[in-house]
Amino acid sequence: MNWLNSEAFTLLGQHIKWSDMIGNVIGLLGLAFGWRRSLWSWPTQFLSGLILFAAFATAHLSGSAGKQIVVMVVAVYGWWQWNRGKGQGGDGHIAVRFATWRERAVLLVAAALGTVAVAALFHAYPSLSWDPWPDAYIFVGTIVAMYAQARGMVEFWFAWLLVDAVGVPLNFANGFAFSGFVYVVYGALVLWGMRDWWLRSRRSAEPVPEGAPA
Repeated sequence: MNWLNSEAFTLLGQHIKWSDMIGNVIGLLGLAFGWRRSLWSWPTQFLSGLILFAAFATAHLSGSAGKQIVVMVVAVYGWWQWNRGKGQGGDGHIAVRFATWRERAVLLVAAALGTVAVAALFHAYPSLSWDPWPDAYIFVGTIVAMYAQARGMVEFWFAWLLVDAVGVPLNFANGFAFSGFVYVVYGALVLWGMRDWWLRSRRSAEPVPEGAPA
């Protein structure tokens, strides 16, 4: 496994590691599958999490490494959740919707409290993270985003945008340049995916005309 953490090439003065590159390309593919509402989104994200865990663990970024463990656990939950709801969209795929105001409030409160709790843990044990608050923010934000995706909520795209806003500079600062570059691509893909899910949620909410087949 040592070759995964070796240098693949240099890009714009940044040293790109194999694990960083492979894990993020697979993660990008998983997000694209999520855009298409494909069940393959979840095993792809699981594999990405497994590779990136190895990358971050060797760099002693415990928060980012721990995040990958959560990614793998939530990927299993998402796979189960989407399998259970498959076909509800009427086209063989998962149905998507906007969260209710109560669900949004729960997600926001959970994100805020979770970030504070994880950051406090990192401050209590400095060896766990070099950047406690950003690491905690990305850790918890990823959980919130993937949970919302598993539930078919359009808001999961907004959550990923907020994670990207901190993830890009954090990855560059900690030597994971390819992660930083890929997070920029994530941002573009998230915007396209958000538009697609937004439109699909509106169509699924439209009432069926009287006399039309359901």
